[in-house]
Amino acid sequence: MTSTGPTATTGPTAEIAQARGVPEECLVAARAADAKSGEEIVILDMGDLLGIAEAFVITNGRNSRQVKTIVDEVELQVKLASGRSPVRIEGLADATWVLMDYGDFLVHVFMDEARAYYDLEHLWSDAPRIPWAVPASA
Repeated sequence: MTSTGPTATTGPTAEIAQARGVPEECLVAARAADAKSGEEIVILDMGDLLGIAEAFVITNGRNSRQVKTIVDEVELQVKLASGRSPVRIEGLADATWVLMDYGDFLVHVFMDEARAYYDLEHLWSDAPRIPWAVPASA
């Protein structure tokens, strides 16, 4: 992908996220997942659709080991960037779908098959997508 680092939250992507009301930690989480080879990373603006969370960060890994590595990196980078830890983490035991609940946003880390089965992007297709990658010129 085109990320230059998981903690960079300045520039046009941060401005778009901020304008939409999406927590900047979502950008950090997406870039952290990218740093650990998370696939098809998406940030969905859920603020107008869901009411209980401002955003979803969705990614997947190829196996349970990679899923757990992505979860660890997201937790670390969000903690370093903002001092925040998840309120709870569910699904680590089998790591087919790990949910990291930060209160105002959720991070979903799937294994490939589980992501295809649950297809959250299709379920929430009305949710605007927020760009997260740092432009190559940054």
